[in-house]
Amino acid sequence: MINLVSVSKQTSLINTLTGCSLLSGLPSQDLTQIASLSVVKSLRKGEYLFRETDVSHGFYIVQHGSINVHRVSATGKEQVIHIYRTGESFAEGGLATYAGYPGDARALETSRVVLVQKAGFLALLRRQPELALRVMDAMNGQLRTAIAQLENLTLKDVETRLADWLVQHCPDPMSAHPARIELKMTKRTLAAELGTVSETLSRTLAKFRDQQLLYVNGKIVTLLNPARLCAARNGFELVKVR
Repeated sequence: MINLVSVSKQTSLINTLTGCSLLSGLPSQDLTQIASLSVVKSLRKGEYLFRETDVSHGFYIVQHGSINVHRVSATGKEQVIHIYRTGESFAEGGLATYAGYPGDARALETSRVVLVQKAGFLALLRRQPELALRVMDAMNGQLRTAIAQLENLTLKDVETRLADWLVQHCPDPMSAHPARIELKMTKRTLAAELGTVSETLSRTLAKFRDQQLLYVNGKIVTLLNPARLCAARNGFELVKVR
């Protein structure tokens, strides 16, 4: 029974590695080696995985749940860098330095992550230049995400940022039929991801509701006409939140 459990955990771990875009397509022997370098960590909702000042021990892959990577300003305001979900990797930048992480990481729900430990993975990179290029591409992707986020915060108002977020999470944004979006986070976390505060987010949702773009029932946001919201995002006249 112990061996069966061990094999099951190993299979689950390799499946997680295979499902990560950073590692997908690698030969099975490489995946097996990476699995031997990896540790699975379980987190309770609200539990921190690491803090910005912690020493980097490797990078992570979300096996289950969601992880909020954020920074906290001197005034205590939390700015979400990104929310990582099942199959996504993060903190690859820590492979290049022991200085720390780009921010704090906290579980938004009960979660499991895979820590691919730094020392062994760096040794593998030295033997696998193609994998090193993948890591560089992943880090470049995170940089592009950060730049896009900065542009959103500086060039777009809250209404446009919220419309963008809803369109991105809509299964069929060009449809004229109602579509449901489940908020898998608190409104406070969503507000932080959008670079605003809960009160402003609530007022913006109320404005959208009054314009018959959507309605909200608990954690479910129903877009009444996703195509119309796309038009709103692209310049449809919205009443500004004051």
